[in-house]
Amino acid sequence: MKSVCVYCGSNPGNRPDYLAAATTLGEMIARRGLRLVYGGADIGLMGRVANAALEAGGEVVGIMPTALAEKEIAHKGLTELHIVASMHERKKMMADLSDAFIALPGGIGTLEEIFEVWTWAQLGHHEKPCGLLNIADYYTKLASFLDDQVVEGFVRAEHRQMLAIEPSPLALLDAFAAYEAPHVQKWVEKKDV
Repeated sequence: MKSVCVYCGSNPGNRPDYLAAATTLGEMIARRGLRLVYGGADIGLMGRVANAALEAGGEVVGIMPTALAEKEIAHKGLTELHIVASMHERKKMMADLSDAFIALPGGIGTLEEIFEVWTWAQLGHHEKPCGLLNIADYYTKLASFLDDQVVEGFVRAEHRQMLAIEPSPLALLDAFAAYEAPHVQKWVEKKDV
């Protein structure tokens, strides 16, 4: 693992715990000699995780679509900033440059991004670890729902376990270091043809 992609809110959220976790995560990524790949903004949790990694001496790569860069939210002090034409290009470049994926607390976009790379892993398109950083129980209700998907027969237990959910950056990065992708078919039940 050389690069970690972090998806997170462009807002800071309502709890100081979220900003503190973004700071800790950015510092840990840098101190482990890993490169941070993220959405390129200098606001909210995005700006905080990037600044923490930079301040700890890390390499930070941002990827931002032109429409957002034109709103002047692009971080000006990154190691690299790539301006791309669309959100689709942004997500593809982020995935291509990363060896692991973490979602800090965030909104709709954060969920969409982590679910997309988790889906790709489930389908066997990559074997990179994915995880949610469950700060202040932000993802606890979602984790319960994901567990229910297994109980209800829509997701294999092995695929549910592909998405690590940990309460601290240290626990999540350690889980990533030990990660081995399962090799099972996507379908819970395959119909005989």
